[in-house]
Amino acid sequence: MIANSPANTALTCVQRAYNASLELGGCSGRERDRGVKAMAKAIEKAFDEILEANTADLEISREMAVPDLLLEWLKLTPERLEDTVGILQRLGQLSDPLERVMNAPYQLNPSQTYCQLMPLGVIALIYEAFPELGAIAAGLALKTGNSLILRGCNVSSQSGATIARILQTALEDAGLPSGCLEIICPESGGTLADLVQQHHCVNLVIPYGRPSLVEQVSQVATAPVLRSTMGNCYLYWSLNGDLELTRWLLLDSHASEPDPVNAIEKVLLSPAHNPSLVARLFNSLKENGFQLRGEPALCQEFPDYLTPASEAEWSKPYLDKIIAFKTVPNLAAAITWMNRYSSGHADCLVTESYQESRQFAMEIDSAMVYINSSPRFYRNPKQGDSVFLGMSNQKGHRRGLISLETFTTLKQVVQGNGKLSL
Repeated sequence: MIANSPANTALTCVQRAYNASLELGGCSGRERDRGVKAMAKAIEKAFDEILEANTADLEISREMAVPDLLLEWLKLTPERLEDTVGILQRLGQLSDPLERVMNAPYQLNPSQTYCQLMPLGVIALIYEAFPELGAIAAGLALKTGNSLILRGCNVSSQSGATIARILQTALEDAGLPSGCLEIICPESGGTLADLVQQHHCVNLVIPYGRPSLVEQVSQVATAPVLRSTMGNCYLYWSLNGDLELTRWLLLDSHASEPDPVNAIEKVLLSPAHNPSLVARLFNSLKENGFQLRGEPALCQEFPDYLTPASEAEWSKPYLDKIIAFKTVPNLAAAITWMNRYSSGHADCLVTESYQESRQFAMEIDSAMVYINSSPRFYRNPKQGDSVFLGMSNQKGHRRGLISLETFTTLKQVVQGNGKLSL
């Protein structure tokens, strides 16, 4: 029957989310915070139920020979759930972003002009294997007055559905509008297009997962898309850069689990580097479980450490503990190479030269630039006043860290004095 078709199911979810977004516009920050805190408590009380559903997903996925990478992303632990609860609790304590008022970049005389953050409306998160990501996105969406539609993947269907049901019950008990959190299960038979082409109601689509998923969503969507990015971050180890700092940055960037968002997977270095220092770096990385690859010349020079990297690898993420090395003549060549081949969301420099640091900061075409600093990604950093969903390399809506502000848009207000301007 047409009424029960997958496309119609998606349309119904979108319509409910859209109606709820209009109601959320009338909710106060205190009411929205109450909902976020209710979600945190609900997740905290349901660890056993969520882990049981996750175990079922894992068993089915192993039988289906799902790649190890997705299994790692799929497997929930009490620690991952505790982190999720901590993020929701923190979101519930932050100030209301919708009360933020900023100066406008221009003034319309004789009126006063200012900008105010407001919700986008309806956000769709299409995510691959990370079950807890739905809860984190729900907290970010509700905090900013948006409705959220979740669309997971087959491997995490039971985990995602269980978490969504727990959150929906918590929101209902907190008195929030029905429909402010919707879920479209992949087994319903609907396609991605059924959701991402509802541009009349869906205001932003965020695909989160492997590059293939992000590309698939971007190609079929008619609603605005914010492309998330993982891996294939570059580091240039300058000739005057410190070896120990370089080693630490590489190790630390891979310590973000389960998704190595800002993991440094490619290293560019000068051919004039002391071979013994390079060998020490390779040896340390090997001892920490890394696979090392390199260009032909480096593989020939360090055959005990490196295996050849293909041409295609320089522009693709490994999403694993793999690092490839290549020599470039100078910083300018390194910047040119990075701008062509990196993911463009987080690239790094190790140097003791102020001139090099300024050149790198000005010329590298990345969303975030790290100089003598680890790019390691934290969803819930200990310092600062924000929570992050991921990273985007996209030039447009919001570039860089995906935060509360990413879920908002600007409203420009022109306040007159009631007098005619002739």
